[in-house]
Amino acid sequence: MKKTCYILLCLSLVFISCTKNDQPDKNKISTKDSLPTYLSLANDINLGYDFKQKYNKLALEIIMKQDNDSVLRVNLFKVANRYYNMNDLKSYHKISKLVLEKSLVGKDSLSIAKAYMYLGDYYNSQAISDSAFRSYFKAQKIYLQINDEYNIAKTFLNKASLQYNGGDYFESEIAVFKALNILKKQKNVSDLLYECYNLLGILYNEREEYTKALEFHNKALDVLKDKSIPLELQLKATSLNNIGYVYLNMQNYQQAKNYFEKGLDEKNLFQEKTILYAILLDNLGYSKFKLNESDDLPKLFVQSLKIRDSLGLKSAVVSSKIHLSEYFSAKKDTLRGVQYAKQALALSRTSDKLINTLEALKQIAVVDTKNASVYSKEYIYLNEKMLKAERKMGEKFSRIEFETNEIKDENSNLQEKNKTLVYVFSICTLIGLFFYVYKTQQAKNRELLFKQQQQIANEDIYNLMISQQNEIELTRIKEKKTVAQELHDGVLGRMFGIRISLDSLDKVDEALAAPKRKMYLAELKNIEEDIREISHDLNREKSELINNFVAILKKLFENQRNTHNSKLITAFDSQIKWELVSNMVKINLYRIVQEALQNSNKYAEADIIKIEFKSEIDHLVLSIMDDGVGFDTKRTKNGIGLHNIEYRAAECKGTVAIKSAKGEGTLLIIKVPIDQKINLQNNDI
Repeated sequence: MKKTCYILLCLSLVFISCTKNDQPDKNKISTKDSLPTYLSLANDINLGYDFKQKYNKLALEIIMKQDNDSVLRVNLFKVANRYYNMNDLKSYHKISKLVLEKSLVGKDSLSIAKAYMYLGDYYNSQAISDSAFRSYFKAQKIYLQINDEYNIAKTFLNKASLQYNGGDYFESEIAVFKALNILKKQKNVSDLLYECYNLLGILYNEREEYTKALEFHNKALDVLKDKSIPLELQLKATSLNNIGYVYLNMQNYQQAKNYFEKGLDEKNLFQEKTILYAILLDNLGYSKFKLNESDDLPKLFVQSLKIRDSLGLKSAVVSSKIHLSEYFSAKKDTLRGVQYAKQALALSRTSDKLINTLEALKQIAVVDTKNASVYSKEYIYLNEKMLKAERKMGEKFSRIEFETNEIKDENSNLQEKNKTLVYVFSICTLIGLFFYVYKTQQAKNRELLFKQQQQIANEDIYNLMISQQNEIELTRIKEKKTVAQELHDGVLGRMFGIRISLDSLDKVDEALAAPKRKMYLAELKNIEEDIREISHDLNREKSELINNFVAILKKLFENQRNTHNSKLITAFDSQIKWELVSNMVKINLYRIVQEALQNSNKYAEADIIKIEFKSEIDHLVLSIMDDGVGFDTKRTKNGIGLHNIEYRAAECKGTVAIKSAKGEGTLLIIKVPIDQKINLQNNDI
């Protein structure tokens, strides 16, 4: 939800095209001035879509009859701009490829770089991140060769935006500062300076460094004092929204509300930036909701939802419906709260943004407690999928940059043909060393980000577990009431009746009392059987509560067996008192088993995998063994997976032992200290 709002704001700034409002007299169009007239009409906001398409096609027909010179290429860029303004991205892509071909034939470096930038913008709009990154990087290489520093900075900024969208915050931050270092030496670059400061504010807000986030957002506002920036871009409203969003994350809802109201007060906001207007409405409503202010609620949420729905903004609609679900749930209108949460979840599944589905799952698990465990499992699966996708995207960006990068030494002539072997060897060695250091540092940063994301995932899982625990406790209380009622109304009543009847036999002749006494004894046996049955039901309930965590593990094991060919053998020690094991330990044990299975599936090539939980004195022992290829523990450097297992065991104050050798399989033993004697609060999952 956070990312969606910010991405919309960032993309609204990156692709800026000019439009003209003056409509010429259509009756005075001559052959000489027909091309500029058609181009002007194609960009006239007062004309309908079909008319603008018609005039743009007429302009293109005239251009294609001209020679392949710089004038033709400039005019083709204008045609592409008009298609972009009309949101005809298919035609925009076609013309961008055409002008690239013409520029390559004409060996026009500036036009080639500009065409790559246009193609990058297209792929970015279609969320094809790798192709967009590759196009921006090709443009950057050419701008470096011709020393066009303004556009070099712009390519860095475009790449930073892509890296942010892919979750690679560290590399995105580096790219923004590279752009800033260039721009600080330039004049008349206020537009790019604003975008740099704005993106840095967004990055630091995502990393919860709120002081820095506010610092850079305020710098962005200071840049807007330059009157050369067009007011219709509504950049001030953008910054006011972003500052309010930082305060929202800081839980300073009053300050957040003030900034969102200031943003909505900006002139012509609805007409010029409808998407931003809807975002501010939703954010203002959420601030008031958090402040328990009922005025204009849920009107603000509904108004924002209608705008977003009319514009076809799926991610934003999901966000609005989640907020409405939170609002109605807080107002004890559970039915509408669940209804909006389900609508948000259903819509998020049609989107390719996993973060939307995760936010919807988190909300529906809160309001629909009966199915919380189902949503929890799906949340865990999708969260893992998203983490893998973000990791792959970061690696893909690095690979693209490496594959397309050319050696540049500013102090030497690259056209020299008489290089010695020593010189070549030295350059190759330096490049190899630089790449090794770069990749090592990048891996460390990815590992740190991965651990931070895992911590967030653990918190979400824990919240879902608490929700499930509450549901179990309510069921248990209900069951106890039922048992008490059965004992009171059934068993005790029948026993009281038998006791009265037996007392009355003292006044009856012995011959008549004997058969009645036998009948009452038989009835007492029936009561005894009823009490035994109630006792068995209680024992079964306790067993089911205790085995919830075991059931979750068995579901993981079932997925393993269905997906992979290796034979999986599992065992649980019946002496383990799972109800006394803390949720924190259970979460980490689940993650360790999951990570170990992934490692075995990827690298071990095992036929048999055995997982066993055993109870020792004051310890819980998890052993995972496979008969795979194994590895040399002394020589092989632990990867992220093994580091992750060791980190999770340390969180439980436990130990990890790894026994392996090449060709002899692998044995992983985790010992976690637990207290099986103290009667803790119910922690079952």
